[in-house]
Amino acid sequence: MPLPNPLPDNPLRWDGWKSYNSPNFYERLCLGFDSNANEEQIEDNCRQLLVWWQKKLPLKNQPSNPLAQLLRAGLDEAPVLLAEARTELLNAESRALIDAGLHAEAVLRAIEEFKKILAFALIDKKLTPEAEERLYVAGTDLGLSREEMAGVVNAELERIGGERALPSAIAAFAPLTAAAASAAHASSDPSEEFRRMLRLSKLCLDGDDMTDDQRDAMCNMGESLGLTGGQAEDLIDEYLEHASNQPMQLKPEPTMRGAPSAPKTSAAFAPLKTAPPQKPMVTAATINISPVARTQEKLRYPNYENSIGGEMLLITSGAFQLGSDSPDASHNEQPITSVTIGCFYLAKYPITNEQYEKFDPTHRMRRPTWADEQHPVVFASSREAERFCQWLSQREGRKYRLPTEAEWEYAARGSDGRIFPWGQKLDAGHYANFADRRTNFPWRDLVIDDGFAESSPVDAFPRGASPFGIEDMSGNVGEWCLDFFETYRGVPRVNRRGPTQGARRVYRGGSWKSRASNVRASARHSEPADYSGNDVGFRIACICE
Repeated sequence: MPLPNPLPDNPLRWDGWKSYNSPNFYERLCLGFDSNANEEQIEDNCRQLLVWWQKKLPLKNQPSNPLAQLLRAGLDEAPVLLAEARTELLNAESRALIDAGLHAEAVLRAIEEFKKILAFALIDKKLTPEAEERLYVAGTDLGLSREEMAGVVNAELERIGGERALPSAIAAFAPLTAAAASAAHASSDPSEEFRRMLRLSKLCLDGDDMTDDQRDAMCNMGESLGLTGGQAEDLIDEYLEHASNQPMQLKPEPTMRGAPSAPKTSAAFAPLKTAPPQKPMVTAATINISPVARTQEKLRYPNYENSIGGEMLLITSGAFQLGSDSPDASHNEQPITSVTIGCFYLAKYPITNEQYEKFDPTHRMRRPTWADEQHPVVFASSREAERFCQWLSQREGRKYRLPTEAEWEYAARGSDGRIFPWGQKLDAGHYANFADRRTNFPWRDLVIDDGFAESSPVDAFPRGASPFGIEDMSGNVGEWCLDFFETYRGVPRVNRRGPTQGARRVYRGGSWKSRASNVRASARHSEPADYSGNDVGFRIACICE
């Protein structure tokens, strides 16, 4: 739960104070696991919470006060527990252990859910291969590995005295009872009946070899039909030749006393007609967004600093609603579209003049008069931004690019549908740089003063960070995206990407020239790909490999 600003004095209007004794150190300081919180944010949250609790200390002398009774335990414990969380999260080694512990807890919770599903599958203490595969699919959705699931299944089977059932194909070849074998022998030619059973088995039609156990089971079935072991072996070989799509080399049919000869044509093994295969549907399940998978991503893809001094933060996989139907929303933000996003890296800040000029030193001549090295680069078209990404990719051996429009909005909003990266309101000057009372635009906000009349340094608004710790996503300068503009379609998408060419390219975030409604995280803007101006720059993304 993010810290509201300002913190409500009344604890009944804010539940965050209850987290002071959480076993999760991030929660104690009202930080999200995905927040990529830096030292400054950890310190700031701890300071604000300590001040809040300090103001409540006089309640210790008012035992009959309902608020004193509500906060009683925290008045003594909160300062110590908050300081402990601060110390642990500021230490890189202990923070790594905390992250690993949170992943382990997520795995344990997923295993408990998997056990509930397993209990239904083992009601009769038998587990068929088909049922086990369905279990593994469900467990994969929970984020568990096949090895973890197999261990749970084996332990549960042992605990309840259960067993795995034979595969259906082998079960079909189980020896027949004497009565059944007699009936089969009387009703048809044993060789033809055996061929029919081989066709029904569909074994080895996918190119796999027949196992010894499968071959033994089929021989037993053939003998139950009245064939000798040698006759069954010959018919199995005949079937396998047909299954491998090689020319049939039929062996002489053994003469059976009192039995007619079977037809010696390859049609004997013509496959049974089946329905045409259905094309698999692509769904959001192709990206695993379970807590286990997301904590695993944090361990697998640590944040890093690139060769030009830029912080690259991990954006974990998730799902969100692209677009908005709020009163301030434009028609191009609709219809709202469900999107699932796979993990990727995103730069904490827009590319600065200093960073861009390592790629193009001549750009210094195009800097605005007010901008220094730490201001975001402007007067860079989307084509130039793409060339910058190519240059940095070659320099580092990574895959840098502009973020897609969906990636940009997800990184700005997270999954909770917030209006701005920091929350629901733009009611103070420490969140973003937009058209405030320092500007002369007719649409300026005459109440808020953000401290800048033009663009600002990229690290000027840490309180405006997104749920993933990405800063400067609202205002300051617009940011080019990978996509060209298209209208939303309202159809659920996975890793949505817009057109690769078109008349206008998307940029996001608004700028120092924008009114408040245009710096909302869902607001869309576009210009020709070669456009450049003093209010549009870019930030970079990197593929997780």
